[in-house]
Amino acid sequence: MKGLSYKIYNLVEQLPELWNDVAVSNVFLQTEYLKVLEKSAPINMQCFYIGIFENQELIGVSLAQYLDLNKLESFGDRDKCFKTFIRNFIFKNFASHTLFVGNNMITGQNGYAFSKEIALQFVSKILIDAAQEITNYFKSKKIKIHLVSFKDFYEFSAIELKKYEFNKIYEFNTQPNMIFFLNDNWKSKEDYCDSFSKKYRDQYKRAHKKFDGIVVKELSLEEVLANEEKLYDLYYYVAKNAPFNTFFLAKNHFSTLKEQCENDFLIFGYYLENTLVGFHTILLNGTVLETYFLGYDSKVQKENMLYLNMLYNMTEFGIENGFKKIIFGRTALEIKSSIGAIPVNMSGFIYHNNKLINKYVGYIFKKLEPELVWQMRHPFK
Repeated sequence: MKGLSYKIYNLVEQLPELWNDVAVSNVFLQTEYLKVLEKSAPINMQCFYIGIFENQELIGVSLAQYLDLNKLESFGDRDKCFKTFIRNFIFKNFASHTLFVGNNMITGQNGYAFSKEIALQFVSKILIDAAQEITNYFKSKKIKIHLVSFKDFYEFSAIELKKYEFNKIYEFNTQPNMIFFLNDNWKSKEDYCDSFSKKYRDQYKRAHKKFDGIVVKELSLEEVLANEEKLYDLYYYVAKNAPFNTFFLAKNHFSTLKEQCENDFLIFGYYLENTLVGFHTILLNGTVLETYFLGYDSKVQKENMLYLNMLYNMTEFGIENGFKKIIFGRTALEIKSSIGAIPVNMSGFIYHNNKLINKYVGYIFKKLEPELVWQMRHPFK
């Protein structure tokens, strides 16, 4: 750790001048996106930005997010069962103040970036120390952080981190991240469709037939602003019917994102008889296409296979624009595997600041985590 230090910032305008040079490999750590979080973060979220220095030179950047779950009206309304009731009760009473080191709004290893090689031994120490400093900051404001979670590490990073400071922190695995590694030989949607086995080529054709009559249009900033209420209603329907949520987006999130990230953030509207019935969003992250939030009218989704067609459209965009892979996230695993995505396991690390609860945090977590039952699909010849 000799020569290494860190500094925590509360505002994007305070960040060092070379921040984006260090974060060049990850759009979710660049100041344009961080300004989006600052201007339109969920109402229950507060962000912190961590600069990591070597002899006064900025070499690393990281993100932390504090969430106050007391401000949520709902954790998600899809599942109605006793286990869900117990889970919600525990979160409300014993985990309502949670600190995430990483980005809780997206899936993937987006918690930090470095401009040079640095041993994970030092990364683990810095992240844990920074989390403790933020915890102390809230303690000074009479707010007790219950849970601290270090979010989303790919297997190699998790294994390395466990050799050092993370070896005393409970490691957990939730649903995998569905990633589509695109075939370099695919240059068009026809190449993609031709790669399917008969069963999944039939699914592709059936979905497109159901989709007939719906017009897809990329929305400009002006069109996003004009449709802000409708976009939010469509998003909110999907979000509220998810099995579990720790936040809901601010109503101006999509327009703020479009304004800040411009052509690196695209939003596509789906129109039926000139009425907006759905949308999906993507972020361009170098050679990686990041799927973001979406929304739809439930009736149109059911009748027109809207969600499946969105997945196909995002895939075809990735192919036609030369992306290497698409990050589809950790929901709807089976349907995403049916279009070609595969599960990639990710780890998180978590501890509770109550020593007694922390002693049993692994047992509690396993009891509260919903059982994952799904069938992996293999759509290609």
